Amino acid sequence: MGKLYCLIGKSGSGKDTAFGNVMNRKIPSLFPVVTYTTRPRRTNETEGVEYHFVDNEKLAELESEGKVIEKRTYHTVHGDWTYFTCETDISVGNYIMIGTPDVVDRLYEKYGRDEVAVIYLELDDGIRLKRCISRESEQKNPNYSEVCRRYLADEADFYEGRVEKYTCLHRIDSSLLPDEIADQIERIVCNC
Repeated sequence: MGKLYCLIGKSGSGKDTAFGNVMNRKIPSLFPVVTYTTRPRRTNETEGVEYHFVDNEKLAELESEGKVIEKRTYHTVHGDWTYFTCETDISVGNYIMIGTPDVVDRLYEKYGRDEVAVIYLELDDGIRLKRCISRESEQKNPNYSEVCRRYLADEADFYEGRVEKYTCLHRIDSSLLPDEIADQIERIVCNC
């Protein structure tokens, strides 16, 4: 049986960058889990890399086939956006994905606590907020209300004591250089 590594952190903590850097290292027997979303693709995002970008009809189809492990819908200033994870066969290797605390809970239910390792990227709230504002300013039509909504949603999702309950929890200070973060993740994956 392989292991599933779930990379979590609040918005702006560097999850996408860390994930991309780790995948670029081509670590043997480590494969990406690409999750799904109904939200529109951002500038510089690629289908099948950051997410599978689908519509609500495709989501309903995957749900009817019993393939959706977890889903969450956010009521954004642009309407409802759903993010979800489909089943992955972890018996053939190790996998890494980006998730949330709710995703970790569903992964535990599906695969068991021993098969899921959590890598938590932590960063000062002020730095995270500045990163999110900077990222949003690069969009064709920046919407800073959405940055605020995500920030407040993270405060609720990462409530005090929530991540401490995870078995096999690894914390990484994401103010480190991107290569240092990838080094730490690679060591976790290779030694777990």
